[in-house]
Amino acid sequence: MALMEISGLSVQYRLEKGVVQAVEDVSFILEKGEIVGIVGESGCGKTTIAKTVLRILPDNGRINKGHIHFKGMDLAALSESEMKRVRWKDISMISQSAMNSLNPVYTVGKQIVEAIRTHEKTSYRQAWDRAEESFALVGLEGKRLTAYPHQLSGGMRQRAVIAMALILRPDLIIADEPTTALDVLVQDHILREIVAIQKKIKNSMVIITHDIGVVAETCHRIIVMYAGRIVEIGSVRSVFGSPGHPYTIGLQKAFPNITDHGHELVSIPGYPPSLINPPARCLFAERCPFVQDLCRQAEAPDIEIETGHVVKCHFADQAEAFRRRSAERDLWVEPVDVRQAILKK
Repeated sequence: MALMEISGLSVQYRLEKGVVQAVEDVSFILEKGEIVGIVGESGCGKTTIAKTVLRILPDNGRINKGHIHFKGMDLAALSESEMKRVRWKDISMISQSAMNSLNPVYTVGKQIVEAIRTHEKTSYRQAWDRAEESFALVGLEGKRLTAYPHQLSGGMRQRAVIAMALILRPDLIIADEPTTALDVLVQDHILREIVAIQKKIKNSMVIITHDIGVVAETCHRIIVMYAGRIVEIGSVRSVFGSPGHPYTIGLQKAFPNITDHGHELVSIPGYPPSLINPPARCLFAERCPFVQDLCRQAEAPDIEIETGHVVKCHFADQAEAFRRRSAERDLWVEPVDVRQAILKK
């Protein structure tokens, strides 16, 4: 059963130099108990989706179309007072900067207790006991509740934020780069804890990250975003096993693979396009090693290459050939006209 369904969502930011179309026509379904990962380069719209669901966009941001259906409500249409009842109780967030998520002048315990008592009628003592239980769940001693944020290590602060996000047992947790600031050992431990807790309380999660390895390890499905659009969506097994969009293929080539000794890292050349008045065509065309004339003339359609695996590409039926050719390093580092000459060999 679907917990949340986002349909046709578009979000804009108004700047002095124009309107940025940060998210355009994004649609996907999140099932109950499912973990979905959203990946892509900085500025692709990942965090904007998270902030839109929670309705915490900055003042210059607005939803210009679309719906966010969650437990019978359209979050895009709720008033601020109605959304306050949804945040933390039904949907909570783990941000990438734990220090920015915690108030430095209050103890961690007081902040968690306040979150509980804002949404539920309970005594301070009962709320404190629940905070201790939540800390135990993430591997922290109850005595740490009396600490101020600066008195905790980076890993402890991140665990405290996770405990706060879990305290009201929300149906949905959005984790935005939850381990970016941590070293790899602490990162791995916390990711394992997040997945273990999710299985225990059976809620749904959206994990937003630039690290496709995190998604491969923790998620059921993956959404690949580029320039505010979803360019590929499907199960983790399907997308990682048979990526269909050239951008997804490029992301995989840029990520270390310890199981493939012959794997050579490459980087996708160029930069994402400006999202101020973006052209009505494939926005990845200027960086794509497989670009053809049609890519520069029309927006790519969504093509289902297998059940539940959808790719936004004019030439999705050629994905297998693209994957074979992607091993040629020169495809990713040479100018477009040189790459076209290589492809014609």
